Amino acid sequence: MLQGAISIVEVGARDGLQNESVPFSTAAKLSLIGDLLAAGLRRIEVASFVDPGRVPQMADAEAVAAGVPDIADARYIGLVLNKRGYMRALATRERGRGVDEVGCVAVATETFAQKNQGQTVDEGVRVATEIVKLAAHEAMAAQVTLSAVFGCPYEGAVPVSRVVDMAKRIADAGSCEIALADTIGSGVPAQVRDLIGAVGDAVPGMPLRVHFHNTRNTGIANAWAAVEAGVRCLDASIGGLGGCPFAPAATGNIATEDLAYLLEKSGFDTGVALDRLILAAQALSKQLGRTLPGMVSRAGDFPAPQRAEIVTEIVKVRAGEKEQA
Repeated sequence: MLQGAISIVEVGARDGLQNESVPFSTAAKLSLIGDLLAAGLRRIEVASFVDPGRVPQMADAEAVAAGVPDIADARYIGLVLNKRGYMRALATRERGRGVDEVGCVAVATETFAQKNQGQTVDEGVRVATEIVKLAAHEAMAAQVTLSAVFGCPYEGAVPVSRVVDMAKRIADAGSCEIALADTIGSGVPAQVRDLIGAVGDAVPGMPLRVHFHNTRNTGIANAWAAVEAGVRCLDASIGGLGGCPFAPAATGNIATEDLAYLLEKSGFDTGVALDRLILAAQALSKQLGRTLPGMVSRAGDFPAPQRAEIVTEIVKVRAGEKEQA
């Protein structure tokens, strides 16, 4: 039975690639974004406007944002950590389609906030709220991710009261959405339900999004717990790519194809064409020269698609992998 719509925010082109040592050209990134659009994904994080010395893979953020396809119902997100990054993202509108919204980040613990952004927790919230207010004057959508809210690699457990306080301040500034991020993949479903409930009660009416890493193999379980708690927007990364450069052992995001399979088979409409997404993940795996963590792109859909052209394309991809091996 159809249970309604759930939107997936694809973060592979930014969060997925940022920790990769294999260089990705601007053209390769735009090709990946094109594959994601072809699979039906319409809200895509395309670049991070940060110091290229710290995140070299994102050095071409402006070029990527300028080159994204001008598709009316697509929304492109640029990550920004400070006012300078926001101004860079805003300027992309002068060079092409550019980004449609900016995503800010406020980290929930002092040690991680310093390592990730060189800020205190309070400074991170203040900067995020300032960007949200700036964006409102430019008709730029702005949302904020609260990072490491389920656990910190340096300080351990994070008080729920702190996350709630941060969410209230962000909501008061006018953020269009708040995301709760398990940056190091330490959360479990019961914790997810409890935190979503506490934040939802504190900021009623605020759209919530979730962002899970699969470091301890709980990512998909956490995603389902979030859905059961009423969340209708989730981040995912094609193939399960990802990892924070400043969080030790933080492995990839939940795979977009795995999440889409779970949701679609559970009766939700994601708008994603799983067969196309699987092909895109397999092509990316070939480009990176290794098997990606995503499971559905290896096992395939079920029941298996009957269309001959899809079977042929999968055979071609797999043949290419054997030749490379």
